[in-house]
Amino acid sequence: MNSPVFFHQGCPVCGRTLRIGVHLLGSRVFCQHCGGGFLASDASLARDQQPDDRPSLSVVDELIERAELMLQRQGDGGL
Repeated sequence: MNSPVFFHQGCPVCGRTLRIGVHLLGSRVFCQHCGGGFLASDASLARDQQPDDRPSLSVVDELIERAELMLQRQGDGGL
C-alpha cells in the first residue's frame, strides 16, 4: 500500500505551517486555518535544481533518433 508523501509550506496569508501532499505541487491550495489561497511549492526543490541537470539538446536529439530507429525496426518485424 502506498503511503502519502507530504512537505511543509507556510501559508503566505496567516503564516501557519501546513502539511501538503506532494501530488499537489504546482497546484493552487487553500489554507485550512484562514482560507488563503496560494501555489503549493517546495522551496527545497527549487534550490536543488540546477540548469545543468537538464540534458543538452544534442542528447535529446540522439534519444529521439534511437527511438525512431527502434520504431522502424518494430514495424519491419526486426525485433
